[in-house]
Order: sequence, then structure tokens, then C-alpha cells
Amino acid sequence: MIKGLVALMVSISFLNASAGGVGAIPDITMTWAGISALVIFVIGYYFVATEEQYHIDKAKPALLMGTFMFMVIAFYYAINGMNMNLVHTQAQHLILEIAEIFFFLLVAMTYIETMIHMNVFESLKYKLISKGYTYRQLFWVTGILAFFISPIADNLTTALILSTVLITIEQKNKAFLVPGAINIVVAANAGGAWSPFGDITTLMAWTAGKGTFVDFLFLFPAASIGYAVTAFLLSKVVPNTLPDIDLSKEVKPVMSQGAKVVIALGMFTIFCAVMSHQVLHLPAMWGMMFGLSLLKMYDYRLKTVHDAGFDVFQSMSKIENNTLMFFFGILAGVGALYFVGWLALAAVVYDPSVLGPTWSNIGVGFLSAIVDNVPVMSAALKANPVMGLDQWMLVTLTAGVGGSMISFGSAAGVGVMGKLPGIYTFGAHMKYSWMIVMGYVASCSVWYLQYQVLGIY
Repeated sequence: MIKGLVALMVSISFLNASAGGVGAIPDITMTWAGISALVIFVIGYYFVATEEQYHIDKAKPALLMGTFMFMVIAFYYAINGMNMNLVHTQAQHLILEIAEIFFFLLVAMTYIETMIHMNVFESLKYKLISKGYTYRQLFWVTGILAFFISPIADNLTTALILSTVLITIEQKNKAFLVPGAINIVVAANAGGAWSPFGDITTLMAWTAGKGTFVDFLFLFPAASIGYAVTAFLLSKVVPNTLPDIDLSKEVKPVMSQGAKVVIALGMFTIFCAVMSHQVLHLPAMWGMMFGLSLLKMYDYRLKTVHDAGFDVFQSMSKIENNTLMFFFGILAGVGALYFVGWLALAAVVYDPSVLGPTWSNIGVGFLSAIVDNVPVMSAALKANPVMGLDQWMLVTLTAGVGGSMISFGSAAGVGVMGKLPGIYTFGAHMKYSWMIVMGYVASCSVWYLQYQVLGIY
């Protein structure tokens, strides 16, 4: 949902800029600049994907790739006497997109770090462990929670919260942590796919008028069964043993004073973000920043009235900044590919003489995992191929859940990589990717049965 809110506003800005006389963006895909941009992206993506092999933090190649690509394109425009206002306008739109994601993530991560400080997740961990759950049972509990929380909040925030719970339960056992992290990512993305507020694809399609609120709810069977297939396969590799924790030696954690209020403020902040965009027509991060102000005011009240409280800036200092830098680089790189014209080529496949809508929409899921679902869905909406409600729901489903196939193919995956560095990596994810593909196939099959055979939608 986060990237969806941003991408929608960026798309509108693109249309307004064109309508305002800035001029159409020229296609420079086959120029030396266009080819160079693509090569830089591929090389940068390679080092991001092989983070575990080269021990280079994924933010470094992503940041270098994204910034360098735009500089190459701008240099090409300058030496060829082209309209530099286009470069400036596109850069401004990109800055807007990145800034909104930065501020949204800043607030979400601040709340998470504050709740960690107030022993919220330690208490949740203790409750789960004290019930005598095995690793496999904990796997199912966190996954189901992610699937049903994501439609209400969003896939990224849900993944960040539950991955934090995961790492507090177990910090070393990769046999539990890796499948557990994948399970949370898949569940969060699948859960967000059937709610207009849960993920990028649903929000963009909904606001573009491709379906009503109720239309998206009909995606629940495909999303839930697809997730269940992947979760079932993943659960088989999770140890069915009890965590190595001696409860007699464990001190029952007590949440700090005001922790429940902070949890409520966090939920209210997500509500404010949704309402800011949907009702007040403000950026989603505006509601998040309002929620941050409430958190700071409550911190002030705890310190002055109860002589307790927490340091909000200390929570901010613990945020995984490499995740934010990674987002900057990836979004800049994808924005450069869009600016050059490479992403526009994707719309050609919708022609019935090429692949047609069904196979093209199924392919969108694989493409969104490799590139990013923001430009893929944006390209589909801008191309606006003639499709019925059934096909628009299919592309919404595939673009939403397809990102799970690669660790950084979705915001949820990137967020969890930041929370479990060195544990949940590209290589670790790809080891089980075939299980995710099986779930993806199941989702598409259920869609076909429901929409094409039974005509239920």
C-alpha cells in the first residue's frame, strides 16, 4: 500500500505535467544512454542479488546504480540539446516519491523501535513461547496473523512488525527464521492483494476505477489458497520441535507504562495515513507524520506526568537506514528505466497477436518480482488495454503476490531483509522460491476457475 499511494500520485503528476505542456517524454531506449542505463541496472541488480556472496550491503550497489543511471540520462539530454525541463520534472517527481516513502517508513519504523523499547514484542514472544508452541506452530501463527493484518494496515508495516516478533522468538536458528520470514512476506503480500488498502496493485487499480471496493474482495479465495499452498510446503522444512528456551530461567517481561497506548497510537496512525489519502487527498505520509507528532506528545506527557516515557529520537537512531537507502536506489533506478522508455515496451504483450491479456497478466507477476510492481502496474494502467473486470482483477492479483517470488520484489520483502540482515537474504529466499511459485500457480488457477469457469465475480 505504501508504494501504491506514492505511485498513484506520481502517475497523476506525470499526466498533469504532460497536459501542462512540458511535452511527451522521448523514447531513447536504443540510444547509447538508454542501453547504458539498462546495463547499469542489470549490473547493479546483480550485486544486490549476490549480497550474501560478495558481502556488500544491498544499499550500496542500489544507491550507486540509481543515482548513476539518472546522471547518464541527464548527460545525454544535455549534449544533444534536448529539453532539460523534462529531466528536472522527472527528477522532481522521483524525489517526491522517494521522500514520501522515506517519511512513511521513518514513522513506521520509529513506532516499531519504540514498541521494542517498551517490551511489547518481548511480551508477545513470551506469550507465544509460554503456550508451548513448537517452531512449526509459531510459523503458522505468525503467517496467519500477517495474512489478516495486512489488508487492514499494509503489507510492509505488517511484515516489519511480525518479522520483529520472529527475531525476538529466535535469533540464530535459520531452519526456523528463513522459512518463517518467507512465510510472513508471502502472507503479507497475499493478504494485501484482496483489499483496496493492503497493497500497491489493489490501491492503484481501485483508484483508477478498474473495480469497486467489493470487487477486490472476490480475490480472497485466490489469495488465501495460494498462500496456503506455499505455507504448507514451507512448513514441512520448519522443525517441529520446541524452541530451546527454559521458561524457568526466563523472566516474564513487563511492558513499560504506556505501551498499550503506543500500540493504539500506532494503529490510529495507519488509519490517519489511509484517511489522509482517501478522504483529505493528502499524501499518505502526512497522516503518518501526524501520528509521529502524537507519539512525541504522548512521550512528553509520560515524562512530565508519570516520570516515565521513552526517547523518540533514540528510537529513530536504531532504524535500519540501509533499508531506506536501498529504497532510494531501487526507486531511482526504476524511475530511470521508466524515463528512458524501457518499461513502456511491456504494454505491447497485451496484444492478442502476442500473448494476450491472460498470459500477459500472469507474466506481470514474474516481472514485478524482478523489477518492481510500481512501474509494472503503472505501465499496465497507462497502456489501459481493453480488458474486462476479470482481467483487471487478475493483474491486480498477480502484481500483488508476484513480488513474493524474489526477496526484494516487494516492499514487504525488502523490509524483512532489513530486520533480519545476514539471515533472510536473496540466496536464502531463492532456495525456497519454487514453493512460492507453486502458490502463485495455485492463485492463478483459482482465479481461472472462479472467474472464467464459474463466472463468480
